[in-house]
Amino acid sequence: MKNSAFFTGKLAAGAVLALLLTGCASGSVPTPSPSSVEPGGSTPIPTPSPDASAGQCVEDPTAVVKAAPGASGALPESVAAALDSGAEAAFKNAAAPGAIVGVRTPEGIWTAAYGLADPTTDEPMTTDMHTRIGSVTKTFTGTLLLQLAEEGKLDLDDPIGKYHPGIPNGERITLRMLANMTSGVSSFYTEDFLKRYFGDPTGKFTTDELIAYGVSASPLFAPGEKFNYSNTNTILLGTVIEKVTGQSFPEVLKQRILVPLGMANTSWPGDSDAIPSPHPRGYTLQGLEPLKEPVDATNWTPTFAGAAGALISTVEDLLTYDRALGTGQGLLSPETQIERLKSFPVPAGYGLALGCIGGWVGHTGELPGFNTALYYDTTTDTSVVVMVNSDISSGGCAESPTLSDNPGELPCSAPATRVFVGVSKALGHEFTPIPSK
Repeated sequence: MKNSAFFTGKLAAGAVLALLLTGCASGSVPTPSPSSVEPGGSTPIPTPSPDASAGQCVEDPTAVVKAAPGASGALPESVAAALDSGAEAAFKNAAAPGAIVGVRTPEGIWTAAYGLADPTTDEPMTTDMHTRIGSVTKTFTGTLLLQLAEEGKLDLDDPIGKYHPGIPNGERITLRMLANMTSGVSSFYTEDFLKRYFGDPTGKFTTDELIAYGVSASPLFAPGEKFNYSNTNTILLGTVIEKVTGQSFPEVLKQRILVPLGMANTSWPGDSDAIPSPHPRGYTLQGLEPLKEPVDATNWTPTFAGAAGALISTVEDLLTYDRALGTGQGLLSPETQIERLKSFPVPAGYGLALGCIGGWVGHTGELPGFNTALYYDTTTDTSVVVMVNSDISSGGCAESPTLSDNPGELPCSAPATRVFVGVSKALGHEFTPIPSK
């Protein structure tokens, strides 16, 4: 099935570079997409409720960490049919050639693919395909940080200056602030970075170069004063993990998460622009100048993403990881996971490298050409993963680049988030994203 919102549209008016410079709101990609739990910009930190239990995004963290594993077979046909209907209807309004959707509940597992992996050849999307998962990578980095804190190898309240010199306010910025995006360290998406990146999308970046771009625009505010979603924060945490363990980030990731969870199809690209086969082609409207139609960004470099967004995975692996991330099982002690599930500042917000809205905990991610939504419903022990081969928003967007035939009566949304909302409705617990622009 072709997606008309993707195939017949033209770019709406708007300067892409100016948009990119406003910051990143939904993943390790220089395009804001605040349809997720990652609002962009600098916002004051909300005052916690005097009653520690009031307004928690996760109502009962203790019950979540104790959830018993469910069935591993297929979901009942009636449930699968409802999910398929919800996903397909939402996909028709998403600006993406194809989508992969997965759901895991205590009753079983369901996966499906929609549309095309490659619109130039009409190759269909399939559920075994690998895609870039962007800022979902941040949840892996945050989990590694918490594991090392459990083992006493670091403290979340250690200053970043202890591990990495030269960061403005480095003696006052804690690892916790880097994880919850309250450090005041700017994202590295400066004008100089963007000109270099879009001038040569296959060019490579080193970690030190990315940090230098972020430092050049820092500080944005005093440590702990506001929230600002910054990829430099997570890049810095990646360097801390390497210094504490004496290993490379991908080695630590494999040893502590991928192997224990059996995630054999999740990979770190390193300096390679390639994606393991099979994989779809990914499309974007991003560039230094407004693009008139989508371009193929499949093999644009992922080296600017690093510990903030470089990972590649499959829906099967991510369903396994999603539940482990939500419950902590196989990753963290119950005590640490409960702390993480209580780390959100208000009923909806960003905690320790994890977001939460209405009991759904998780993250979105974007790299040019790809968009992912990964969420765990703490009220029903349900995992949902959506992976699409486009980062193009649709609906009534005033700022985000869209295709002109996108239904204007619909709210602005990134494609993976739009499909995820449709699936969540079918599950009976609708996800309500922060509005995009």
